[in-house]
Amino acid sequence: MKLKIGIKMFGFEKTHTIPFNYDIPNYTPVFIKETSLIKRWSKYIKRQIYITLKRQKSLELCQIQPEHSNILWVNISAPSLGDSLMDLSSRVMLKERKVDLFTDKKNASLYYCDTVFTNIFSDKKEVNKFHYDLVIIDSYSSRSINIKADLAPSTPFVGMFGHYNGPEVNRVLFSFHRMNQLLGYINEKIKINKVARASISICTKDQKIIKKENLPNDYITIAIGGEWRYRTYNKWDEVIKRLLIKENNLNIVIVGSDNAIHSVQTILDKFPQDNIFNCVAKFTFNQSAKIISQSKLLLCCDGGLMHAANAVKTPVVALFSRLTAQMQLTDSVSDFSLFDESDVNNILIKDILQKYGEASSFVDNHPRVE
Repeated sequence: MKLKIGIKMFGFEKTHTIPFNYDIPNYTPVFIKETSLIKRWSKYIKRQIYITLKRQKSLELCQIQPEHSNILWVNISAPSLGDSLMDLSSRVMLKERKVDLFTDKKNASLYYCDTVFTNIFSDKKEVNKFHYDLVIIDSYSSRSINIKADLAPSTPFVGMFGHYNGPEVNRVLFSFHRMNQLLGYINEKIKINKVARASISICTKDQKIIKKENLPNDYITIAIGGEWRYRTYNKWDEVIKRLLIKENNLNIVIVGSDNAIHSVQTILDKFPQDNIFNCVAKFTFNQSAKIISQSKLLLCCDGGLMHAANAVKTPVVALFSRLTAQMQLTDSVSDFSLFDESDVNNILIKDILQKYGEASSFVDNHPRVE
């Protein structure tokens, strides 16, 4: 008992305690069970020491104040495009302020036409001429603290994830509820849960590129490929076969990145008809998001293009494994999800077709409001 009280007083419970008042889907009990007390304690101590050594400890704030009108958001911890969209989703709550973004070069292209971010930086040298009232940093990792100290050494800062490190969490809801807390709980939990979603802006140039493709007016999209085997479905060709048996005039646009090139060729060899459109590895992420935005719905696995669909309000038939839909989606998303504990390839084709039928019926009866 004394040990638990001492630990709480010391503060390292922040590594696994959600820093706002509301509950959201998370795997904290699993993290606590699988991670030793010493490991959590040592990581917290190291970060505290580093923040102090970089002379940032006294600059840490608990809230974003009204006078913080010129903000730099440092987001370099998101390892993928989808994670970046989720972690930065709450930027819409800062629309009345001037906000710049510093992020990895890979993720920067997502936000070049953003409605919130004014300037997008991926090179420290670009930021030196700007002055800010506040810096938002994604976490208290040594890398994030180091970048903050380099870019704005004497500027106050707040943290999004802060010391929270390790437990899986619904990143969109975390982003929105954390921003809501930093702004002084300006919205109730119910409202935040209702509006929380990723967002993306698509440049006029990208829209024109997709328009030139002359895709059909009515189609569905299937996102294939993937970086992780357990989240990469290998039977899309069978799904397509069954869909075309039921509706031989169905237009299908296939999207994906370089890791889907071989798979899409296999599909094209099996289905040479002219209502299958190959858009794999031909367009940028934002351009693919535009393709998805024009489609009736998206069939996909948990991944970046699923988050793109969520951002452009296209309903999804999404396959999940290990992480449930509740960990990745929100109430504002129209989803018809399927889950397997170990591998998406264990999900039956007949179940995907059933969900597709439900999604199609939903779309037919709920015209999308832009």
